[in-house]
Amino acid sequence: MAKQQYPGTGRRKSSVARVRLIPGKGEITINKKALDDYFGLEILKREVKRPFEITGTEGKFDVIATVKGGGFTGQAGALRHGISRALCVFDEEAHRPTLKAAGFLTRDPRMKERKKYGLKKARRASQFSKR
Repeated sequence: MAKQQYPGTGRRKSSVARVRLIPGKGEITINKKALDDYFGLEILKREVKRPFEITGTEGKFDVIATVKGGGFTGQAGALRHGISRALCVFDEEAHRPTLKAAGFLTRDPRMKERKKYGLKKARRASQFSKR
C-alpha cells in the first residue's frame, strides 16, 4: 500500500513550488537534489525549514518538491508557502492557527513592476540636463 501523501502548492514572485509531504525522517528533496545541494545560503535553508520548526514537526516528514521559475529567494519563499499549505492538509486544526499567525499561509503579492515606455526601467528615467 502506498504511503499517505499531503500535497501543497506555494508561490512567490514568479516561482511555483509543488510540494508533497510523506511521513518519514525529515529529508528534503528539491528537483531531485538534497536541500543542502540545491540552496547554497544558510538563510534560505532555514526559511524552508521554518514551518516545521513553528509547528513542532521537524523530522516527521520527508519533502519532495519541484520548483520552477524565479530566483533562489523566490523559490525558497514558494517552498515555505507550499510546505505550510501541505501541513494544513495534514492537520488543519492543529497547524493552521500557528502558521497563519506567523504569516506563512498568506501568498506574498509583491511582484516585479512592469517597464513603462519612455523610461529605462519601471521607474528609472534617463538623466535630465537643463542645458
